[in-house]
Amino acid sequence: MGICENRVVIVTGAGRGLGRAYALELARQGAAVVVNDLGVGNHGEDTGESPAEAVVSEITAMGGRAMANHCDVADWEATGEMVRQTVETFGSLHAVVNNAGFVRDRMFVSATPDEWDAVMRVHLRGHFCTARHAVDHWRGLAKAGEAVDGRIINTTSGAGLHGSIGQTAYSAAKGGIASMTLVQAAELARYGITANAIAPNARTRMTEGAFGEAMSAKEGEFDIFAPENTAPLVAWLCSEQSVGVSGEVFELIGGDLRLCLGWSDGPQEDIKRAWKAEEISAAVERLKAERPAAKPVWGSS
Repeated sequence: MGICENRVVIVTGAGRGLGRAYALELARQGAAVVVNDLGVGNHGEDTGESPAEAVVSEITAMGGRAMANHCDVADWEATGEMVRQTVETFGSLHAVVNNAGFVRDRMFVSATPDEWDAVMRVHLRGHFCTARHAVDHWRGLAKAGEAVDGRIINTTSGAGLHGSIGQTAYSAAKGGIASMTLVQAAELARYGITANAIAPNARTRMTEGAFGEAMSAKEGEFDIFAPENTAPLVAWLCSEQSVGVSGEVFELIGGDLRLCLGWSDGPQEDIKRAWKAEEISAAVERLKAERPAAKPVWGSS
């Protein structure tokens, strides 16, 4: 038996890349999987493809249970129907893996409002809609006196944690997702729901355009950036074994599992009176000297 036996999980953006790897690993671990994928291209364009069915076929071929869903994760009504259909088909819902997204890579001086809005919609609103409907379902169960063991797994990024040149909108959206995860964890614990985020480092359609050869597999070496490396962490977060873990952000690079520190108070200097403008330069230099060095923005060094 796998660690997700009898669990039911929705994975958005599960037709390719990381989402596909998550769906397959969850199925191997015993979960019934709703494979959500709109079938769009790397920039959100219509491709006429339907990769969700292909992943469902892979899961059923291995003896697992799966269902395809093609809704837009930023569509409030459609995501509500996806949650309802999941419960009707499999009898329950235990976890939501928010993975769907696309990019509009652009230097800040070239970014357009339409590109900004598109990225915010699919990442931030897309994370909100599916999880919000799942929480309504779990909260209803909790209010009815039923035990709830719900999971929200969000997808942030190193771009969201410390920035990435040429990805202003994507970085801002992913940073917002990390912050949302902290609030979800704090607010939803009373209902038996945990919320965590992952920052994958994997070779996908999105990262290949930005990092290309740097993420390619090397002959005879451990494939550090294979999407499958992140899947066991996702399966564990969806399982009962992660019940005591919430409000965390994980990074995984190959076999290197990292637990992020998150925001905390840094060095301080209290002079017990109002600062004078001419005093601040020296104070800031003293505080910067005490503070640990931050990770550089991706692409800046």
